[in-house]
Amino acid sequence: MHLDPEQFARETATSLGLYYLAVGALNVGAAVKASMAKHWIRAGAWSLAAGGLAVLAGQAVWGAVPLGLSESCKASIDAMLGPVTLSVGCFVGLIVLFLGRRLFVIPAVAWLVFNASLLWMGLSMTDPEFAAIVAKPDNVPIVAMVYLLGLFTWWSASLAVANDDRRRQGLPPLEKEREQKVLVWPDLVYTELICMVLVSIVLIVWSLELQAPLEGPANPVVTPNPSKAPWYFLGLQELLVYADPWLVGVVVPGLIIGGLMAVPYLDRNERGSGYYTIKERPLAYLVFQFGFLQLWVLLILIGTFMRGPNWNFFGLYEFHDPYKVVALSNVKLSELFWIDWLGRELPVAAEGAGTLSQLAHILWREMAGVTFLAVYFLATPLLLGRTVFHGLRRKLGLGRYALMSFLLLMMLTLPLKMILRWTMNVNYIVSIPEYFFNF
Repeated sequence: MHLDPEQFARETATSLGLYYLAVGALNVGAAVKASMAKHWIRAGAWSLAAGGLAVLAGQAVWGAVPLGLSESCKASIDAMLGPVTLSVGCFVGLIVLFLGRRLFVIPAVAWLVFNASLLWMGLSMTDPEFAAIVAKPDNVPIVAMVYLLGLFTWWSASLAVANDDRRRQGLPPLEKEREQKVLVWPDLVYTELICMVLVSIVLIVWSLELQAPLEGPANPVVTPNPSKAPWYFLGLQELLVYADPWLVGVVVPGLIIGGLMAVPYLDRNERGSGYYTIKERPLAYLVFQFGFLQLWVLLILIGTFMRGPNWNFFGLYEFHDPYKVVALSNVKLSELFWIDWLGRELPVAAEGAGTLSQLAHILWREMAGVTFLAVYFLATPLLLGRTVFHGLRRKLGLGRYALMSFLLLMMLTLPLKMILRWTMNVNYIVSIPEYFFNF
């Protein structure tokens, strides 16, 4: 799709007008709630926001070109959402959210961020390339799930901060005070009936407004470009860019399952069981948020919205050109070490050499990668165990600490390989194709 932005904006004006009216109605409700609580400043702010959205809605409905982002702004956003800046920026963002959680759990701050995201969404929908990806029937539920994920992440963090404050004051968690019996009849049955009716209405309206994303009959001659897996497998498909199929298709899922099974044996902290908390389980909270948001949700979003023809990386406002060619070569760390850094050829065993001689030459060739992995998986846990994690190592014991360190370092291997892939084109740290081993 390569349409004129202004013409496209005129064609979508009515839909954008209704969208701004809906967002404005949400702000009217927020203003009424704030005024009932006598928070007059918030009520005034949300009323002004509703008024501004009403102006945008009127501008769109009455035929004027809807307000959109400038081309320079779109180019800046695409540059900021490059693969390296996106990966590193999301990691830094998680740290900022963790350290500043007391600020971000304030409802007024969260509502302001929510409004900003909705406004950005409306301004971006005037771009034909952005709209083609976000409004695609396959991707609409993913956009909705992103907002729901943000809502429930914020909700759980706000409960955790409140419980941490209450524990510091010697009060029980909120969950303990809210414990009450709920009868199956009539309470639970009535609730389920209402939810069933509401979900049915949403599904009916959804099916009428959005066309089912059906394609033609399967044709072995014609392959879709790009050929994407279902959204829940897009994270694994994205992992194939950075590692071998045996690693991301067998080893990593096995470590995930094994790691989850090992959690009760590794983390014996009895605090934080049955209620939300961050202060009593900071390491567990950080590991879960990093593993779920950074290593799973982010990969799904990249595969959904930023992977285009030939599995190339595209910006949100960039035309998905099927003829785009990216000069991206696969470089092994051994090649980088011997050829680029030392200016020498790769060590190769002499013709007719024995098995031990060939194995020695392979290890010598992969010396840089083997040394890196030895330092990464052996020296790093020892160093951390004697410094930052000294107390944790004594508490867990040597065996549990070693297992926990291995699982955490394997988790951190993915972003490390992503950065190496995007910055230096390094796809394998250790590559031994003679024995079908690539890492």
